[in-house]
Amino acid sequence: MNRLGNILTPRLGLAVLALVLAAAPFGFANPYQYDVAIHVLINALVAVGLNLLIGYAGQISLGHAGFFGLGAYVTAILSANYGWPVLLSIPAALVVVGVLAFLVARPILRLSGHYLAMATLGLGILISIILRTEAGITGGPDGMVAPPLSIAGMNLYSEVYWYALVAVLLVLTVWLALNLIDSPVGRALRAVHGSEVAAQVVGVHTISYKVLIFVVSAVLAGLGGTLTAHYSGFVTPDLANFIYSIEFVTMVVLGGMASTFGAVIGAVILTLLPQFLTGFDDMEMMIFGLILMVVIIFMPRGLIPALTRVLPGVRR
Repeated sequence: MNRLGNILTPRLGLAVLALVLAAAPFGFANPYQYDVAIHVLINALVAVGLNLLIGYAGQISLGHAGFFGLGAYVTAILSANYGWPVLLSIPAALVVVGVLAFLVARPILRLSGHYLAMATLGLGILISIILRTEAGITGGPDGMVAPPLSIAGMNLYSEVYWYALVAVLLVLTVWLALNLIDSPVGRALRAVHGSEVAAQVVGVHTISYKVLIFVVSAVLAGLGGTLTAHYSGFVTPDLANFIYSIEFVTMVVLGGMASTFGAVIGAVILTLLPQFLTGFDDMEMMIFGLILMVVIIFMPRGLIPALTRVLPGVRR
């Protein structure tokens, strides 16, 4: 019976997520609400990938906004400056992000603790500086135009179509994350998180698994960047800003580390909360910080792990 519950609970959660995403548009009254929802889903997609790295592998990254911005710029440059079809420039951007992540992962992931945090922070800042200073390629601080996404010869301008596309991609990302967690790779990642030395003793090649999940997480961040670029139609170096890296990490921590659905919930809360605080003018950021502080103090493991104590059937 326990085995059956373990199998059904993630599937049930995935089904509920898909139903919520399918039903949500019926409550949208205008294009602005679609716009906010699209940004929520893109952030959730990035947070799910970052949760694999932080929550399951136990490796901190404060530079994922760099991969987000790099993905946005590579697809914008290829499609706007070189005339690539967007459906080709997006995969090309993900390859570039993945290759960069692979090249830097092995030396960076040999570090741990605050040394690892500082190294990833430096990487993100370096990417941001390059995007800002290489004006001949990136447009510099002013940014550059990103052509619209075209499918079957039709440009996607409508928020309705964009919402449907991003919702499907989020469901697929969550499904892949859940399957990865239940695979031998996921068990190896949890072993690395628990004790890297113990994992090595039992034959787990820890650095290989850390590099793998770092690349997967970076590519998902890059995917979020490419979607943002072609949805908004414009990219600026601010996409790689350090503050966005902190926001992505906060989404994971708020929802609950080592919880895929927690990462989604954290992204929803952290993206929507400022929308409800706009009426407080100068106090907006103070209230925002206070709410986060209260949650972290009273639910240090995040929202979903806190719920599991009350509702044992809730997991992942």
